[in-house]
Amino acid sequence: MDWHSRRVLSVGLLWRRSNTMEADVCIAALEEALSRFGRPGIFNTDQGSQFTSPRFTRVLLDAGVRISMDGRGRWMDNVFIERLWRSMKYECIYLNAFETGSEARAGIGRQGTDYNRARPHSALGGRTPEEVCTACHGINMAA
Repeated sequence: MDWHSRRVLSVGLLWRRSNTMEADVCIAALEEALSRFGRPGIFNTDQGSQFTSPRFTRVLLDAGVRISMDGRGRWMDNVFIERLWRSMKYECIYLNAFETGSEARAGIGRQGTDYNRARPHSALGGRTPEEVCTACHGINMAA
């Protein structure tokens, strides 16, 4: 997520899930985001084992990205992501009885696209993440 615009950078990655604490899914998402959007100045995350693994941090360090990891109990540092997941669960996942992985992928993808394009944020002056991102970069950043 881009902190300035609140834009979900990779809507397609929202549907990926893992029932283990392995870093593979997180590394794939990170590599895709870096290839699509370039290198951020700072990458902020919590101290989950996926994000502290040497394989994950090596991708960031090799790209020249500074790493910021929240201290224990610092939930406010990831509040944007926590709110996104809360909205995703209550507005999409809990309301739909997805029977297959492809149904879940399509539904979550639609919700992520709607979040970027149709959901105004008070912190953004009533604009959507897509509007703010387009204004900042001068191009349409459609997912």
